[in-house]
Amino acid sequence: MTTGTLSLGSAAFRAAGLGDLHAIAFDLDNTLWDVGPVIVHAEQCLLAWLREHCPRIIERVSLEEMRGARERLARSEPHNAHDFTYLRITALAAHARDCGYGEEVADRAFQVFFAARNQLQTYADVQPALQRLHAHYTLASLSNGNADLDLIGLGPLFSVSLNARQIGVAKPHPRCFQQLVRDLRLDPHDILYVGDDPFLDVNAAREAGLRTAWMNRSQAPWPAHLEPADVDVADCLRLAELLAVDTLSCQS
Repeated sequence: MTTGTLSLGSAAFRAAGLGDLHAIAFDLDNTLWDVGPVIVHAEQCLLAWLREHCPRIIERVSLEEMRGARERLARSEPHNAHDFTYLRITALAAHARDCGYGEEVADRAFQVFFAARNQLQTYADVQPALQRLHAHYTLASLSNGNADLDLIGLGPLFSVSLNARQIGVAKPHPRCFQQLVRDLRLDPHDILYVGDDPFLDVNAAREAGLRTAWMNRSQAPWPAHLEPADVDVADCLRLAELLAVDTLSCQS
């Protein structure tokens, strides 16, 4: 456990000023599921669809070249760099046009990618922990990615679900956390933000006034140049244990 973070039980958790929370907000990718295999699978589904419907694109443009095109687009349009959906559709439209297809195929191709992107398995701890936490706290999500919690099957547990595309900027921009606070109708101090990235999630949330939890599934060392999170946990069930939601339910 990182020096300076809370590693004790729920009593210590409350003593540290984290026992009066009203909402818990989560990052999604790499916090609730491993996003790497998800994107690989989604891109393979996209390639299969293109091979069937737009074979000239596959013949002329590799997957790596598609990624490069999105990166160049993000650099040329920094105001859209946060919007992964826009980048994929716009780059696909350009590939279609260059290969003699109508640009409208980009929307159809993206829907194939997007459906596969939301066919995922959460980490084993996620659903039971979220069910426990949902009984006592308002749950929210704030992600730079474009996952859809309704398609994934987690939507009913979350009162607020935000991403960079909706907000117009990506974490660590403070506007992301300001929008989260507004939508939850709470003070920042009343919200615990849980994420896997020390800078984008923990540091940015702290600077916006939220309490913070580092989802440290790999037990990595905390970056020495950053102030530690209020608490670090190996998974969502450990977070639920620290919050003692089962004890609270017996007392209510």
